[in-house]
Amino acid sequence: MNSYRLKITIIPAMATILFTGCRVGPVYHVPAATAQAPPAAYKETPSQSADSGDWKVAQPQDAMLRGKWWEIYDQPELNDLEDKLNIDNQNIKVYFNNYMAARTLIAQARAQLYPTLTTAPSYVRNKSSANLGQAVGASSAGGQSSLTSLPLTASWEPDLWGKVRNAIREEQYNAQISAADLENERLTEQATLAEIYFEIRGQDALVELYKSTVDAYTKAYEIAKSGYETGVTDEITEVEALNTLQNAKAALTNLGVARAQYEHAIAMLIGVNPSTFTLQSKALTVTPPAIPIGLPSQLLERRPDIAGSERTMAAANAQIGVAVAAFYPNLTLSAEGGLESSTLKHLFDWPSRFWSVGPSVSETIFDAGLRRATVNQYVATYNADVATYRQTVLTAFQQVEDYLAFVRILSQQIQQTQAAVDSAKKYVDLETGRYDTGIDPYVDLVTAQTTLLSDQQSLASLHIQQMTASVQLIEALGGGWDTSQLPTPQQVSKKIGKTEIAIQK
Repeated sequence: MNSYRLKITIIPAMATILFTGCRVGPVYHVPAATAQAPPAAYKETPSQSADSGDWKVAQPQDAMLRGKWWEIYDQPELNDLEDKLNIDNQNIKVYFNNYMAARTLIAQARAQLYPTLTTAPSYVRNKSSANLGQAVGASSAGGQSSLTSLPLTASWEPDLWGKVRNAIREEQYNAQISAADLENERLTEQATLAEIYFEIRGQDALVELYKSTVDAYTKAYEIAKSGYETGVTDEITEVEALNTLQNAKAALTNLGVARAQYEHAIAMLIGVNPSTFTLQSKALTVTPPAIPIGLPSQLLERRPDIAGSERTMAAANAQIGVAVAAFYPNLTLSAEGGLESSTLKHLFDWPSRFWSVGPSVSETIFDAGLRRATVNQYVATYNADVATYRQTVLTAFQQVEDYLAFVRILSQQIQQTQAAVDSAKKYVDLETGRYDTGIDPYVDLVTAQTTLLSDQQSLASLHIQQMTASVQLIEALGGGWDTSQLPTPQQVSKKIGKTEIAIQK
């Protein structure tokens, strides 16, 4: 009775170990991202720094961007372009298919949990040599024979120490890394498109500025030419007016180079041939909106590159478990059976069956420190990934602070430059009056006009920088993404449907 109870106790326990096993290796815990806790607010926010001009952050400060972040700029053309980019951008497609490939590796790793079943049917017709003599028996010399075989072989290596399960976890984490890389690339492409869009609109604003300048210089030249022809002014005044006009026209023409390049870049981003794409001219008039920057503590949850870096640590930790499992013995259960007959018509007869079954255990006794070195290698890789993760976090905080300062300081500079433009306009008005009354020579008026044009050009360039900096700030904040959108290990492990991946024609 005691023996029976022992059996019914031991057998389920052995079955549990055989089918589930244990998992060796370190348990993963997310390490601290920084040595110190994140501050309560960003250093460079307008509320934390000096006068920020006319730029403010959205309230409340813990608000976050959601979804299509570019819609905050209220630019319908930009919205349409971003929608096309999300569908047809080829770089995004590359990262998407890399993500699909990473998911298939999970299924490949999981397949190692199950037995393998193989078969190798064969038919052999044989004729032996007649000169074999007694070597194989007189009756066999020169004889013919046939052998038909239909074997079935099964082999299974139970995952006693979690080697396969750690490998599955590693591939799940790698798939999450690939998903984070996809989102990071998507954000990069979206931000690049928005930056180029505002660059091209800035070029359109500069074109409008130079067109109005050319018109003003043309009128000035016509007055100078008329004055010279009537003897009111000298020839040098006419030549100087003409030279000023010609320089302005040349500068206007040169603006077309950058605009064409920006237009071609947009076409590439949205996946169309630049030869077939045209973006109508429209001057930049928008100013940076109030951007919800959130709290520093939220940044770790909003950047896909930080999420990918954290998953890299998890994958490296699972890799250590795979290496540690090599210290333990491997158990292999194998069986073979089938049918074998010298004549095809008797192949499926009951006496034609054959079988063999038996377990085997293998263990490395001596490897000159190979396994220990492998474990140490993966531990060092994990430690390097921890440092990379923390560096990624520090870089993220640096970028947010950089672009907060950039937008804030540019806003101040724009106000100051606008004041300079206003005074330059007054300077031109006063100098025009002095020239018309003959008090000052034309060269003084040219100087005033050149000053005004330079200030207006600086103001337009600052507007472009401010808009692109606001886009870069949104990108540094992670756009509208957060870690809740990162697929879980269970989600990346699901079977890939036909609609998820298709051969690109």
